[in-house]
Order: sequence, then C-alpha cells, then structure tokens
Amino acid sequence: MFDLRRLWGGRRGSKEQAKERLQLILIHDRSSLSPELLDLIKQRILTVLNEFVEIDEHGLAIDLEQTDDASALITNIPIKAVRRNVRV
Repeated sequence: MFDLRRLWGGRRGSKEQAKERLQLILIHDRSSLSPELLDLIKQRILTVLNEFVEIDEHGLAIDLEQTDDASALITNIPIKAVRRNVRV
C-alpha cells in the first residue's frame, strides 16, 4: 500500500524515497493519470475530509488499483474524531 504521509515530507531514507517514487511511476503508468493529478486528487480528498473529521495520519493509506477494465482508488483513512462545529 502507498503511504501518503510519507509523500508530504515524512522522514525516510533514500531507499524508501526511491521506492515510493517508483510506486508513483507505476501507478501513473497503470492508470494513465499523471503523478501530479493523482497527488492533487489525494490532497483534495484530505482537505475536504479534514473539514469534517480529524484524521489519524499514522494509519492513512491511499492506493490506486487497476484491473483490466477499471481503476479504483482504495483508501484507508482512520478517523480520530468528528468535528462538531461544522456548518451544513
């Protein structure tokens, strides 16, 4: 699974950085989404969710899976708490 929090500046070694960059390239190749567009999608999902809930980023994972006829964005987003002061 792709670890999103590492993408945005978590501490890691050069081996881990290279591995995650390769994962992004593979995701791009399989989905025909550019890495920049995939990154933007992930950022916007987290921005919207953060308006309503507090997210536990330690367990956060967002992955793109592809079959022969479809792509799926698979997410695991642990929620710590629901924000009660949200206007609907």
